[in-house]
Amino acid sequence: MPETPSAPQTDGAIERSEALHDLVLRSLDDDKAVEIVSIPLAGKSNIADHMVIASGRSTRQVASMAQKLSERIKRELGRAVRVEGLPVADWVLIDADDVIVHLFRPEVRSFYNLERMWAFEERAPEERRPTAAAGG
Repeated sequence: MPETPSAPQTDGAIERSEALHDLVLRSLDDDKAVEIVSIPLAGKSNIADHMVIASGRSTRQVASMAQKLSERIKRELGRAVRVEGLPVADWVLIDADDVIVHLFRPEVRSFYNLERMWAFEERAPEERRPTAAAGG
């Protein structure tokens, strides 16, 4: 029976995904990224297992972090990544299949507010319902 796109990952695929995620977080930390946020997407979206969002203080730092990260992924994991937005470096997208990385200048990050768009509420639906005012 052919595997469907939503089929669970094998243990090896999960390990590779987690190794990539760890490398991304380590690399961004080493390069002094600001406000690193990791959003788990496994089981919620089939585009990737993790989305990582971080900021650099300038376009030069954003570009440098993106270049170093893509080189580290290639060197340490043998994976080629797709990079978009590098020439301007206000917002650089690195697509490494299992992990999507967004690197921003702070002003651009706050404008697009991806964290809010991709945040998944963990509360049950009944906890989100408005309650009637007491005594009313």
